[in-house]
Amino acid sequence: MPEVGVPTGVEDLLRELAPRVLGTLARRHGQFDACEDAVQEALLAAASQWPREGIPENPRAWLAAVANRRLVDEWRSQSARHRREETTAALDARGQGASAEQDDTLALLFLCCHPALAAPSQLALTLRAVGGLTTAEVAKAFLVPEPRMAQRISRAKRTLRSIDSPFGEPPAGERPERLRVVMQVLYLIFNEGYTASSGADLHRPDLTAEAIRLSRLLCRSAPADGEAAGLLALMLLTDARRAARSDPDGLPVPLDEQDRTRWNAAEIAVGIALLSGTLGAHPVGPYQLQAAIAAVHDEAPTARETDWPQVLALYGVLEQVSPSPVVRLNRAVALAMVAGPRACLALLGTMDDDERMAHHHRVEAVRAHLLERDGEPGAAREAYLRAARLTASIPERRYLQLRAEALGPGRAGRSAPTPGTG
Repeated sequence: MPEVGVPTGVEDLLRELAPRVLGTLARRHGQFDACEDAVQEALLAAASQWPREGIPENPRAWLAAVANRRLVDEWRSQSARHRREETTAALDARGQGASAEQDDTLALLFLCCHPALAAPSQLALTLRAVGGLTTAEVAKAFLVPEPRMAQRISRAKRTLRSIDSPFGEPPAGERPERLRVVMQVLYLIFNEGYTASSGADLHRPDLTAEAIRLSRLLCRSAPADGEAAGLLALMLLTDARRAARSDPDGLPVPLDEQDRTRWNAAEIAVGIALLSGTLGAHPVGPYQLQAAIAAVHDEAPTARETDWPQVLALYGVLEQVSPSPVVRLNRAVALAMVAGPRACLALLGTMDDDERMAHHHRVEAVRAHLLERDGEPGAAREAYLRAARLTASIPERRYLQLRAEALGPGRAGRSAPTPGTG
C-alpha cells in the first residue's frame, strides 16, 4: 500500500480499490504474483499523482489501466508474450474477460485459499493481497516474527505461480474447506481493524468496513451456511460498539465504562436478526457462538445487568468447539465476573507457558486488571507495565501506562474496570 504521507481520503480509496483491481487482472490474465506486482506499482503511481492532480473520474479504471500497462510492458520483454496474448483473447471470446464493473474480490479470496497452500499461508496471503494489511500486521495477527511471515507470503505466491488454477469459484468438492478458510481470513481482517495491533490509532475503520462488506458478499453466495451468517452477525454486533470504545484522546474505554447510548442500535438489530435466523437452523459453529456472546453484551441495558453466567457457559462451549489460547483467556475473564478474580488468576497461570501468548500483551493486561481488583496494587502495576511493553498499539500502551501510574506509590487508584475493551 502507499507510503505514509498520502492524504487519508486517497489512501482509503486505494485500499478499497486494490483487491478489486487485483481480482480483475487475475481473472483476465492469471499469473497472480505478476498481477499483484503490477497493482502495487499502480497504487504507488496513484499515491504520487492523485494528491497533486486530483482523483480521476473513474479511479478503479485508472488503476486497472496503469496496472495492465505494467503487465504488458513486462510481458513484451518475455518470449511468452504471444502465447499470453492469445490466452487473453480466448478468455475474452468466452466472455471471461475483465469487466470494468465486476467485483472479483470474492473470487480473489477463493484463489488465495487454494488447497495447494497450507492453511497458514492461505490466511497470510489473503490478508496481504485482499485485506491490505502490511506484512508486519499479518505477522502480529499470527503471533509470529515479521521475517518468518514475509517468507511465508513469498512461498505462497510462488506456489500459486506454479499451479494452473482457474480464477473464480472453486469446485464443489473444495468449496466447504476453502469457505472455512475465507471466513477465518475475514475474521482476522475485522479484528485487526477493530483493535489495530500497532500504530497511532485504536481502530482501523477501513478494515472493519471491508471485512463486513466481504462478509455480506459471502452470505449472499452461501445462503445455506450458518457460519457465514454467524460471522456477519458477530462483526455487526461487535462493530456496533466502536463509537464508544475510545475517549476524546483516542484511548481505549473498557466495556463496562462505555456509554451504551453511543452503540449503533441499527447494527445490533441486524446482527441479532441474523443470529436468530441461523441458531437452531444450522449446526452451531464458533462464529455463531461468538456472535451469541456479543449479543448477550449488546442486549444488556447496563454493564451491571450483563448475564455473565450465560457468557461463561457460552465460552465453555466455544472452547470445546474451537479451542485456542484467546478463547481460554476470554473464558477466564468471564469466570472472574462470575466467581471472582482469584479463580481467573489461577486459570491465567495455566497460560504462562503457552508460547503462542508469550509475547501478547493481553494476558498481562488481564492479569493486571484482576490483581487490581483483588487489592494487590503493586503487582498490578508491574503487570500493567509488562503489558505496555508488549503492545505495539500506541493508544493501548498509553492506556496501560496510565493505569500503572494510577497505582504508583501512595496512590490507591480508582476501581478497576472489567478486563478488556469490548
